[in-house]
Amino acid sequence: MPLIRLTVPAGALTERGRAGVRRDLAAAVLRWEAVPDTAFFRAQAWSYLVELPEGAQTTAEDDAPRFLVEVKVPQGVLSERRKAGLVQDVTGTVLAAAGLGPAEAPRVWVLVHEQPDGTWGAGGSVVRHADLVALAQGRRRGEERAGA
Repeated sequence: MPLIRLTVPAGALTERGRAGVRRDLAAAVLRWEAVPDTAFFRAQAWSYLVELPEGAQTTAEDDAPRFLVEVKVPQGVLSERRKAGLVQDVTGTVLAAAGLGPAEAPRVWVLVHEQPDGTWGAGGSVVRHADLVALAQGRRRGEERAGA
């Protein structure tokens, strides 16, 4: 159940990259969360693209585009290993969407925010991590029975 926000300067993504980066980022985060690949879980992965107006982003060094990816996930979903994999995967996804190579990786920052249990609401109710785990396990069992 991730929330992903990619902030970029306008024009920093290729046309093809702009068209697919939100879904690509959502798919990457879901893989690292290790949830079942179902329509239900894909629909819970919200991904936003925020494009800043020209001149709105700079550093003290230069005006080359920088990319900020903020990922919110329920606390406890990602181990340290999974966070590291997520950061690497998301960085590659953003670089590809911008038509940049691995040497430009320092221009991509990925901030993983873990939302404390009981502070995420959806559909008018508080969603707890245990509820998501049970839902994912139920979906997996249902898939196993269907494939048996």
